[in-house]
Amino acid sequence: MVVPPNDLPAKVDSVLTEFVNSTKKAFEGDLRSIVLYGSGATGELRPTSDVNVIVLLSKFDPHKADQLREPLRLAEAAIKLRAMFLLEEEVGPASQAFAVKFADVKRRRRVLYGDDPFAVISVSREDAIFRLKQTLLNLILRLRESYISRGLREEQLAATIAESAGPLRSCAATLLELEGLTASSAKGALQQISSSLPGAEKRNEELHLISQARQIRTLPAGVAAPTLSHLIELARLMWVRAAALK
Repeated sequence: MVVPPNDLPAKVDSVLTEFVNSTKKAFEGDLRSIVLYGSGATGELRPTSDVNVIVLLSKFDPHKADQLREPLRLAEAAIKLRAMFLLEEEVGPASQAFAVKFADVKRRRRVLYGDDPFAVISVSREDAIFRLKQTLLNLILRLRESYISRGLREEQLAATIAESAGPLRSCAATLLELEGLTASSAKGALQQISSSLPGAEKRNEELHLISQARQIRTLPAGVAAPTLSHLIELARLMWVRAAALK
């Protein structure tokens, strides 16, 4: 759904406005829309959150894009802006190739400029299931590697946990939708999925710690490694459940 305007943090609102104006100036008539999606669109930004936007273009002109280099660099540094530059003809293929991401865009978006390019996109059930399994498996493998390679640095494990929150929550929301269920939010979807899987009681604290890691990017001493271990198992159980979908 399109999310109505909400009060963004003043700094984020200011930098986003500047970025939108710079993008309009750079691409001129080639610019079709700019869409904010994810936690920024629903007023759920945390200090560790990225600010995600999609810039939709009719064509990509490198000479025009050159003008946006410095504004983009400044926005990345100031508010962790992450921009995807997408052509109109790529909306359908991208929504199929990255079904979980675009399902999240479909759920949580706010148009900053132009038309809404995602009002009519649809993803086949077959593609959605395939991409969900792929996304979860990729996440599991990356988290296992991080558990080993960063295991001696708790602050790095806490950062990994914070970064895993968004993908895990998006996957949970997509999994529920494919099962014909709904949740009030992506965060609520992960809680709902977790509570229905084996070992739910143990994970209640881990889900709370995800929020803490996202908020302040640190965790109490000694808890980061076991928390990440439990999240890896949660992702694995979600993958098993996704693999059973038809």
